[in-house]
Amino acid sequence: MSRNWSVFAALMPAAAVGVFYFGIPALSVLGASITGCVAFEALFRRGRGEPAFPAGSAALTGLLLGMNLPPASPAWLVVVGCAVAISFGRLVRGGLGFNPFNPVLVARVFLVFSFPVQMTTWSPPIGLFGSAPDAVTAVTPLGAVRMELLTRGTVLTAGGASLLDGFMGRIPGSVGETSVIALAIGGAFLLWRGIITWHVPVSYLGSVAVLAAVLSALDPARFPGAGFHLATGGLMLGALFMAADDRTAPASPRGRLICGAGCGLLTWLIRSFGTYPEGVAPAILLMNMLTPLIDGYTRPDRSGEVEARGQQSG
Repeated sequence: MSRNWSVFAALMPAAAVGVFYFGIPALSVLGASITGCVAFEALFRRGRGEPAFPAGSAALTGLLLGMNLPPASPAWLVVVGCAVAISFGRLVRGGLGFNPFNPVLVARVFLVFSFPVQMTTWSPPIGLFGSAPDAVTAVTPLGAVRMELLTRGTVLTAGGASLLDGFMGRIPGSVGETSVIALAIGGAFLLWRGIITWHVPVSYLGSVAVLAAVLSALDPARFPGAGFHLATGGLMLGALFMAADDRTAPASPRGRLICGAGCGLLTWLIRSFGTYPEGVAPAILLMNMLTPLIDGYTRPDRSGEVEARGQQSG
């Protein structure tokens, strides 16, 4: 199994949980996103007279994009996201392996800033064949905490979500980000296959957990605890499937530890003090930007090693 299809398979448990809780609309979003990304990549590369990449690459981008969208996203929003992910996220710098930023997160941030209402309209977990009453929307736990801080100055209710709901996926959110257990199963599969290393996920999740635990202990009315942060939002999806991507992460183990810790610090800061309740996407994109700098400080200096060996032999 190729790398792309291995990651695709690893995402299946979380995607299945999303469809189970959010129903047919979520399945439609995933199908449209995969189809749209494959079609746009074929169209753009044909227009440039270039051979197509393996289909699994665009399909994986489409699946990840769909998992980052609200379950009831309109079709036009999915199409715009696909066009941005493929054109600006992947092909603008030469395509597969040359993109400095995660293409899915490029599309997500673009959609959030361009269409904030559609990107923050969440569906309640109604079940596979359930139907919500007309005009009923839900709020994510992170969004609820943000509103509690603004209106009451406290987060003691932690958005009204239990940790069990977060770990199982029974909370409002994007299609594929809500189930910590399903995402952890997929991440364990990638680690077993050697497709990702432990450095970015452990340092990312660990830094968020430590910061949240310390600040929550100091001021529990202002800062949610570590469990809340780990069980809500796109943290697990981002740490395992986007920040750890070796095409945008630093090359050395030490560099990946720095990258993960930086992602964790930025995510916690944005969630705790920013106006936007979620911080995963901007945090990872900012650390993607710093990857060349991190590589410059953490990669072994091969030329220096060769010169030192030459002096020793002389």
